[in-house]
Amino acid sequence: MWTRLQAWAAELGFSQIGVADVDLASAEPGLLAWLAAGCHGEMAYMASHGLKRARPAELVPGTLRVITARMDYLPAAAPADWQAIAFDRLAQPRQASVSLYAHGRDYHKVLRQRLQKLADRLQAEIGPRGHRVFTDSAPVLEVELAQRSGIGWRGKHTLLLAREGGSMSFLGELFVDLPLPVTAPASAHCGQCTACLDACPTQAIVAPYRVDARRCISYLTIEHDGPIPVEFRAAMGNRIYGCDDCQLVCPWNKYAGRSALADFDPRPAVAAAELLALWAWDEAAFLRHTEGSAIRRIGLARWRRNLAVALGNAWRQTGDAAIAAALQAALPAADALLSEHINWALAQGAVPDQV
Repeated sequence: MWTRLQAWAAELGFSQIGVADVDLASAEPGLLAWLAAGCHGEMAYMASHGLKRARPAELVPGTLRVITARMDYLPAAAPADWQAIAFDRLAQPRQASVSLYAHGRDYHKVLRQRLQKLADRLQAEIGPRGHRVFTDSAPVLEVELAQRSGIGWRGKHTLLLAREGGSMSFLGELFVDLPLPVTAPASAHCGQCTACLDACPTQAIVAPYRVDARRCISYLTIEHDGPIPVEFRAAMGNRIYGCDDCQLVCPWNKYAGRSALADFDPRPAVAAAELLALWAWDEAAFLRHTEGSAIRRIGLARWRRNLAVALGNAWRQTGDAAIAAALQAALPAADALLSEHINWALAQGAVPDQV
């Protein structure tokens, strides 16, 4: 059965699968401490489910095992020096930097559909069974389950790392009421390396294996709904959706696998765009260009808030008058949130050292 499951998963584009038990009791103290410290920021859903996140059998009654899955998302055509190319883009203030995982189709849709097909194949083989499919969509300790099932280990940046694919992969889970044999857990291979901690632009990795979301650019640009804290705006640079720095410096990502799916091929409208071109989008253009993309869920208001910060950083670094003119032109129609960010951005050119 296990060999067939692996073959079916590979046919569906998954890079690796494993099987974890549902007893995660040893992970509960760490989860509670992280929540108690407020490291989840405004992500109230992280706390609202309590310990159900660490108790799969409470989340889906009857669950006996969790089939974990890893899917590489680096595009098939990505060159060998993709990390250097990404860093080069970060060094060009006028360019927009979007996290690599969001260059293609929304991974939630891709993984859910393919995990359901895996469940269908399993049921066709053994008959109807209770199951639920998840991918970053429910209170699930995804990395914990993935590590226990042997498809990788938790890196010091808290992301899953795999010998065969680094961290450039999505995770998904299939909860089943089938007592499958569990697969052996993975051992950690980060050693004394602190590259991810050292590279974080806002020092959000406050300790090995601990991220304070309130400082994280991915959180600030995607999950956070209000003003970007002023103390983090300069560090955002041209990052308008997510941040890959901790992954770009990770030595294990020289082994990053390429995706077998065209879904994750980059869309030029967001993957290779200039800030001013994106700033010119109205709502219709935003919806058109982000159709089927994970970016759409942040909405136009956050998108323009993020762009305003990036343009302010570009205005400070380049002195390009076209940037100031574009920002100024948007002020009359801007709401209070956007106006505050535009005014901050415009002030960056007047006071070069201001952050």
